[in-house]
Amino acid sequence: QVQLVESGGGLVQPGGSLRLSCAAPGYALNSFAISWFRQAPGKEREGIACISSASGSVYYPDSAKGRFTISRDNANNTVYLKVNSLKPEDTAVYYCAARGYYCSDREKEYAAWGQGTQVTVSS
Repeated sequence: QVQLVESGGGLVQPGGSLRLSCAAPGYALNSFAISWFRQAPGKEREGIACISSASGSVYYPDSAKGRFTISRDNANNTVYLKVNSLKPEDTAVYYCAARGYYCSDREKEYAAWGQGTQVTVSS
Protein backbone atom coordinates (compact mmCIF):
# COMPACT_ATOMS: atom_id res chain seq x y z
CA GLN A 1 0.00 0.00 0.00
CA VAL A 2 1.12 3.53 -0.76
CA GLN A 3 2.20 5.56 2.27
CA LEU A 4 1.94 9.31 1.76
CA VAL A 5 3.68 11.90 3.91
CA GLU A 6 2.85 15.62 3.92
CA SER A 7 5.13 18.37 5.17
CA GLY A 8 5.57 22.13 4.98
CA GLY A 9 2.74 23.40 7.12
CA GLY A 10 3.10 25.89 9.92
CA LEU A 11 2.00 29.23 11.33
CA VAL A 12 1.93 32.11 8.85
CA GLN A 13 0.56 35.64 8.86
CA PRO A 14 -2.29 36.68 6.56
CA GLY A 15 -0.94 37.45 3.10
CA GLY A 16 1.92 35.02 3.43
CA SER A 17 2.69 31.93 1.36
CA LEU A 18 3.52 28.29 1.95
CA ARG A 19 4.64 25.37 -0.18
CA LEU A 20 3.40 22.01 1.03
CA SER A 21 5.04 18.76 -0.03
CA CYS A 22 3.68 15.25 -0.56
CA ALA A 23 6.04 12.29 -0.73
CA ALA A 24 5.65 8.52 -0.97
CA PRO A 25 8.94 6.72 -0.38
CA GLY A 26 9.21 3.57 -2.48
CA TYR A 27 6.53 4.59 -4.98
CA ALA A 28 6.62 6.73 -8.10
CA LEU A 29 4.10 9.50 -7.57
CA ASN A 30 3.79 10.04 -11.31
CA SER A 31 2.10 6.63 -11.46
CA PHE A 32 -0.90 8.06 -9.65
CA ALA A 33 -3.25 10.97 -9.69
CA ILE A 34 -2.48 13.04 -6.61
CA SER A 35 -4.93 15.41 -4.98
CA TRP A 36 -4.75 17.86 -2.13
CA PHE A 37 -7.65 18.12 0.29
CA ARG A 38 -8.10 20.23 3.39
CA GLN A 39 -10.30 20.11 6.43
CA ALA A 40 -10.93 23.22 8.48
CA PRO A 41 -12.25 23.04 12.05
CA GLY A 42 -15.94 22.21 12.01
CA LYS A 43 -16.08 21.81 8.23
CA GLU A 44 -16.17 18.96 5.71
CA ARG A 45 -13.06 17.81 3.90
CA GLU A 46 -12.65 19.85 0.72
CA GLY A 47 -10.76 19.02 -2.48
CA ILE A 48 -8.56 21.90 -3.63
CA ALA A 49 -6.25 20.56 -6.37
CA CYS A 50 -5.33 17.49 -8.42
CA ILE A 51 -2.61 16.48 -10.86
CA SER A 52 -3.15 13.47 -13.13
CA SER A 53 -0.64 10.69 -13.77
CA ALA A 54 -0.65 10.19 -17.53
CA SER A 55 -0.64 13.78 -18.72
CA GLY A 56 0.20 15.82 -15.65
CA SER A 57 -2.92 17.89 -16.21
CA VAL A 58 -3.94 19.97 -13.22
CA TYR A 59 -7.42 20.68 -11.92
CA TYR A 60 -8.84 23.06 -9.35
CA PRO A 61 -12.31 23.84 -8.12
CA ASP A 62 -13.43 27.37 -8.82
CA SER A 63 -12.94 28.26 -5.18
CA ALA A 64 -9.23 27.39 -5.37
CA LYS A 65 -8.28 28.97 -8.68
CA GLY A 66 -5.84 31.84 -8.47
CA ARG A 67 -4.15 31.20 -5.11
CA PHE A 68 -3.34 27.46 -5.26
CA THR A 69 -0.86 25.76 -7.57
CA ILE A 70 -0.21 22.02 -7.70
CA SER A 71 2.93 20.66 -9.35
CA ARG A 72 5.02 17.49 -9.52
CA ASP A 73 8.79 17.16 -9.44
CA ASN A 74 9.58 13.73 -10.86
CA ALA A 75 13.29 13.96 -10.04
CA ASN A 76 12.46 14.41 -6.36
CA ASN A 77 9.35 12.22 -6.50
CA THR A 78 7.36 14.96 -4.78
CA VAL A 79 4.03 16.69 -5.39
CA TYR A 80 3.75 20.26 -4.17
CA LEU A 81 0.94 22.61 -3.30
CA LYS A 82 1.85 26.29 -3.37
CA VAL A 83 -0.58 28.55 -1.55
CA ASN A 84 -0.35 32.32 -1.93
CA SER A 85 -2.10 35.22 -0.21
CA LEU A 86 -3.10 33.10 2.74
CA LYS A 87 -6.20 34.07 4.67
CA PRO A 88 -7.38 33.07 8.14
CA GLU A 89 -10.08 30.92 6.51
CA ASP A 90 -7.30 28.83 4.91
CA THR A 91 -6.49 27.46 8.36
CA ALA A 92 -6.93 23.69 8.06
CA VAL A 93 -5.20 20.35 8.02
CA TYR A 94 -3.99 19.75 4.48
CA TYR A 95 -3.85 16.18 3.13
CA CYS A 96 -2.53 14.60 -0.03
CA ALA A 97 -4.19 11.51 -1.45
CA ALA A 98 -3.53 9.05 -4.29
CA ARG A 99 -5.74 7.10 -6.68
CA GLY A 100 -5.40 5.68 -10.22
CA TYR A 101 -4.25 7.50 -13.31
CA TYR A 102 -6.91 10.18 -13.48
CA CYS A 103 -8.13 12.91 -11.18
CA SER A 104 -11.32 12.74 -9.18
CA ASP A 105 -12.91 15.17 -6.78
CA ARG A 106 -14.61 12.38 -4.84
CA GLU A 107 -12.93 11.68 -1.54
CA LYS A 108 -13.99 8.02 -1.44
CA GLU A 109 -12.10 7.23 -4.67
CA TYR A 110 -8.74 7.91 -3.02
CA ALA A 111 -7.32 4.82 -1.34
CA ALA A 112 -4.08 6.27 0.05
CA TRP A 113 -3.88 9.26 2.38
CA GLY A 114 -1.23 11.00 4.40
CA GLN A 115 -1.60 12.06 8.02
CA GLY A 116 -1.93 15.73 7.08
CA THR A 117 0.03 18.88 7.79
CA GLN A 118 -1.41 21.76 9.81
CA VAL A 119 -1.61 25.22 8.25
CA THR A 120 -2.54 28.03 10.61
CA VAL A 121 -3.02 31.57 9.30
CA SER A 122 -3.11 34.18 12.05
CA SER A 123 -1.57 37.50 12.97
